[in-house]
Amino acid sequence: MKERVRNWVVLGAMAGGLWMPGAMVAQEQREPASTEAREAANAPEGRMADGERRGLPLEAYGVVPGTRFLAKLEEEMTTRAARQNQAFRVRTLEPLEAGQGIYLPAGAVITGHISRVEPAGLTGRAKIWLTFDEIHTKFGRLPIVADVVAVPGNHSIKPGATQEGVIEGRGGTQKDATQAAVAGAAMGAMKGVKDKNTKESAQGAALGALEAYLMEAGRGQELDLAKGAKLELELGRALYLVKE
Repeated sequence: MKERVRNWVVLGAMAGGLWMPGAMVAQEQREPASTEAREAANAPEGRMADGERRGLPLEAYGVVPGTRFLAKLEEEMTTRAARQNQAFRVRTLEPLEAGQGIYLPAGAVITGHISRVEPAGLTGRAKIWLTFDEIHTKFGRLPIVADVVAVPGNHSIKPGATQEGVIEGRGGTQKDATQAAVAGAAMGAMKGVKDKNTKESAQGAALGALEAYLMEAGRGQELDLAKGAKLELELGRALYLVKE
């Protein structure tokens, strides 16, 4: 009789959700993974750089020149308000992999400064030059040399040794300039038509068209990069993931 009662108690506890080992396992399965666990799941195979050499040659810790990776802006940037030497920050969106499986995880902050800026009103096409100075790691700051090689959206990267990494805004298009010329010709001819002077009308139309065409052809848009905008960067020199 006692054995039967004991079995009833066990069965009742299981039915009532009081069977602790099973409940604890279910709860553990429902709990979301920690940030460290999620980062580890997305990280490449190998060992996270901690700044120590561990007897390996320096080359084993080098992220080679030409390595490309995505980063995002930590603040808005616009040629309307940007100034020379203004500081900015980006955050890496991809891990940087060196030799022998050693890597720097995504999320590292890179600091830099604006080396030059040209609003659209100066040359008709807004431009901004970005210089990257240091990458911040858990074991210290490392110098970094990198260039912007791609930007999504209505921006372009100017190629060439003297223009490396400059981001350009859009300039006036041929279509916009042509439409402006037509409108300018109509406005310029209006006075001659009112005065019934054919010669004056033709001269006014030609002058109005030229002025409107030149104005629109030279007009560009300011360059606006929103917070969170993605930049594709390329290393210009090897980045060694060790303490200096």
